[in-house]
Amino acid sequence: MPDTDTDLATPTEYAIGGMTCASCAARIEKKLNRLPGVQASVNYATATAVVSGTGTDQVIQTVEKIGYTAAPSQPGRPQREETDELRQRLLISLALTIPLALLAMIPALQFTGWRWVALALATPVATWGAWPFHRTALRQARQAASSMDTLVSIGVSASYLWSWWAVLTNGRDLYLEVAGVVTVLILLGRFLEARARRRSGQALRSLLDLGAKQVAVIRDGQETLVPIEQLLVGDSFVVRPGEKIATDGVIVEGTATLDTSAVTGESVPAEVAPGDQVVGATVNLSGRLLVRALAVGADTQLAQIARLVAEAQNGKARVQRLADRVSAIFVPIVLSLAVLTLLGWLVTGHTADAAFTAAVAVLIIACPCALGLATPTALLVGTGRGAQLGILIRGPQVLEQAAKISTIVLDKTGTVTTGQMRLSGITPADGWTDTELHRLAAAVEHASAHPIAAAISHAWPGELPPVTGFADSGGLGVTGTVDGHRIRVGRRGWLGLDAPMGLARQAEQDEQHGRTPVWVAVDDTVAGLLTVSDTVRDTSAEAIRRLRGLGLGTVLLTGDNLRAAGAVAEQVGIDTVIADVLPTDKAAVIERLQAEGRAVAMVGDGVNDAAALATAELGLAMGGGTDIAMQASDLTLVRPDLLLAADAIRLSRATLRTIEGNLVWAFGYNVAAIPLAALGLLNPIIAGGAMAFSSVFVVSNSLRLRRFR
Repeated sequence: MPDTDTDLATPTEYAIGGMTCASCAARIEKKLNRLPGVQASVNYATATAVVSGTGTDQVIQTVEKIGYTAAPSQPGRPQREETDELRQRLLISLALTIPLALLAMIPALQFTGWRWVALALATPVATWGAWPFHRTALRQARQAASSMDTLVSIGVSASYLWSWWAVLTNGRDLYLEVAGVVTVLILLGRFLEARARRRSGQALRSLLDLGAKQVAVIRDGQETLVPIEQLLVGDSFVVRPGEKIATDGVIVEGTATLDTSAVTGESVPAEVAPGDQVVGATVNLSGRLLVRALAVGADTQLAQIARLVAEAQNGKARVQRLADRVSAIFVPIVLSLAVLTLLGWLVTGHTADAAFTAAVAVLIIACPCALGLATPTALLVGTGRGAQLGILIRGPQVLEQAAKISTIVLDKTGTVTTGQMRLSGITPADGWTDTELHRLAAAVEHASAHPIAAAISHAWPGELPPVTGFADSGGLGVTGTVDGHRIRVGRRGWLGLDAPMGLARQAEQDEQHGRTPVWVAVDDTVAGLLTVSDTVRDTSAEAIRRLRGLGLGTVLLTGDNLRAAGAVAEQVGIDTVIADVLPTDKAAVIERLQAEGRAVAMVGDGVNDAAALATAELGLAMGGGTDIAMQASDLTLVRPDLLLAADAIRLSRATLRTIEGNLVWAFGYNVAAIPLAALGLLNPIIAGGAMAFSSVFVVSNSLRLRRFR
């Protein structure tokens, strides 16, 4: 029976013990997904399973039944325990194997009865030292299954048992040093892998540790220091210089300079004042602040970032799924090859010693450690590094999408520009004054959420009259009744009215200079023109240069008029402009570009961009935008800086190149090395060392992504 406390619809993460390769992960995932209504994804690199649709008890029972362990995840602990255990086994096995190897390889040290001493040294190594391999192999054998550990266990056991028989019968050749050295080398590879996996997941763990542990909250007029878990939404708390802001909130009083680099990746400190929103885990560099909490716990931006990173690292790219399938069938093939090698050598007249040596070398060299680690370690490091830079990658499939992108479409307002529109001019028609025109237009625009509407309404210095019959025409304009007059504010074409020549000339001049004219009609007569303008972000021109340097075509997509959009595009260097597009039509534009054979990325920040972000092969949401845009996107840029879009695509491509390089090495290594071992050109000791080196190479290659700039 599932746990009654478990929400079956909510994915739960479990720490999985006993996995030694991608075959193990594939087996566990397959078994869990056979349960009715269950969805499971098992990640070998993180030693975790994310499962929904069943309770904890059933997950644990299912995993244990096939020879592994499972428990609700506690970040970092399973990997620490694994590393400590491997270190202990490695050091003791190494201490016993060094004299064993010296006795076996240097005839001058071989005194009378040395074989029995060598057997005594090898026994704990081949049994206790190699026990993790034997244990997993035995558990899986009971399930008629096999894994990489099956290969290691058979190889070590065969070497040890053959040598035991040779000691008892006074046979000529011993392979005790093979059993000892191979065990030590594979334990060394496992230890280095485990340590590297801990390092590759460090970005996520450091994110989780960023938050403040205590907070000085104001209750009943008194300042009280309480654990962060006791902070509630609406509480006011004090932040002094040098302290972390406890949670997301809004400044009530005080001014300060904040270091936001831990969350946004922005190295330049930010100035904040009353009314500004702040993010938890940022550091107050100067000034005392009183902050009101807006979100706590799992609802904070830091928690959401950590959750996105964890989801991305637990997902699987297409290349990873391919590697899992290959690993799952690889072991039976290798076992068959080892048997064929043994028989082939015997049939061709070679000695049993030579046949045995070649077969053991095939078993050891073929261990698919590197294959299992090739994709997940690169994903861990790449997504973790992205989080440190302020780039949140929603899932591993995003990496593959980013590599295919040929065109990047950019929303204008809030993406290329700051999105902070301001009223820059008022031109009334004859019989109207600036004040009258602005007052009526601001009253109607006050009910709209559009940035242009906000610029007009916020610029009005006093109280606004009430509006009745308000209607929004979806980006074309708004309508309402003020003081008994029907007011319409919007595009000239939507008004459908004749405009005085002077106003038309003014509107044309505004458009030529990249400003946006907004027409106002009172009782179906044009009453004047309001001009709003936006400012281009300081980094936009450099960002466009970098995007074009990546081989991407650039398109500006906006609901603004063509002249205003063209002026912005010319200023920053964008190739193509698509203007006068309604919010509901943006997704259709993306589909049209895709129909032309382009692989499209879309960058936006607003509700009206959400459909386009979801339609594009790659959606990038600008930080500071709406939640719905971020939910519809594949990548979230934590801070509103278009340079991060170029960095995100570069990082995605670099991570995918690393994965591909790892897979080429892992596949190529096995393909090239197995024939050499079968032909007797690789000693089992050399094979064990090469296998361990292959795994360490793949992990080290992935860790290079930590240096991505």
